[in-house]
Amino acid sequence: MSIPPSSSPVTPPLPLPLEGITVVAVEQAVSAPFATRQLADLGARVIKVERPDGGDFARGYDTAAAGLASHFVWCNRGKESLAVDLKDPRGLELVRRLVAGADVFVQNLAQGAAARLGLDAATLCAAHPRLVAVDVSGYGAGGPYAHKRAYDMLVQCEAGLVSVTGTLEQPVKAGIPAADIAAAMYAYSGVLAALLRRAATGRGGPVEVSMLEALTEWMGHPLHHGMHGGEAPPRTGVAHAVIAPYDAYATADGGQVLLSVQNDREWRRLAEEVLERPELGGDPDFATNTARVAHRERTDAAVARALAGLGTVEALARLEAAGIACARLNTVADVAAHPQLAARDRWRAVGTEAGPLRAMLPPLTLPGGPEPRMGPVPALGEHTEALLRELGLSGPERAELRRSGVVA
Repeated sequence: MSIPPSSSPVTPPLPLPLEGITVVAVEQAVSAPFATRQLADLGARVIKVERPDGGDFARGYDTAAAGLASHFVWCNRGKESLAVDLKDPRGLELVRRLVAGADVFVQNLAQGAAARLGLDAATLCAAHPRLVAVDVSGYGAGGPYAHKRAYDMLVQCEAGLVSVTGTLEQPVKAGIPAADIAAAMYAYSGVLAALLRRAATGRGGPVEVSMLEALTEWMGHPLHHGMHGGEAPPRTGVAHAVIAPYDAYATADGGQVLLSVQNDREWRRLAEEVLERPELGGDPDFATNTARVAHRERTDAAVARALAGLGTVEALARLEAAGIACARLNTVADVAAHPQLAARDRWRAVGTEAGPLRAMLPPLTLPGGPEPRMGPVPALGEHTEALLRELGLSGPERAELRRSGVVA
């Protein structure tokens, strides 16, 4: 008996969720560029507006990425670069024409600069009701800090992150631009929320994101601990301020292993199966997390003594077998060669003017459709000519703009 072919319709692959969305961004450094890179990865067309004389200043931060700046390569793939002088009325008019046909506008100029150009979110949304327009600032549009210069490390200090990071003796900044990233992710999610609202109402509207407010939200546990508990948790290096043992410990071959005991059952297993000191499981000085934190030095000493006699691989194996959460304290080079990322095929090559460079797929995975669009990192002004043609400028008009330095 033959089996008839299935009559079930074949489900077509889903498109990238932001295909058909055009974004114009007057952006620099990290916060706005990292937000718009997320949009580009999800299929949006992102037109990056840069100064003709050097472009986004993040292009000059370093030369570590095959001669290009590592920050810029990280934050700007998949975009088109338009090099135009916004201080020239002709250049500003070009950008306004692009915005008139866009779905989203993002800017993170110095406070007040966008308003002087008429490129602030309120002005643009009044002229274009369907537009989603995002203002990213350091401290917000009002208040006594509105016009302060806001760079990542400064905002980390103002938001209190530095005060809770480091050792008891020495506060330190985070090793990544945490304030920039926090603002970028709220700008990114704000755009998505506003596009959903536009789909329901037909109106886009302004979106405002402050680096200080974004990072203060991320201060969550220390902030609430301090506000409601009377004092912030102390700086404890790699250790957790209110859980013990939760720290990195040296192993016999020079490595370091971090482990985390989340409850008293896990402590008893750790004491018996890894420390080989089962009596510590019920000892009143160690039996509860409160007791272990109160006797942190003795707790850590017991764990350190046991792991110091084991190689890194053996220590991790023993901890895993006992059901204790653990990790290797990796270097940046270790992460680039991480077996989990390799097994999940998370690396791709991204084009740049210096040749292909390795980059990680975005962590947001959308099964059932194409991969994120990890387009090339643009050279300064690489798309200026094409965009001027798209706006309908004639050959002589384009040539005159170049001669007069309005575009590059």
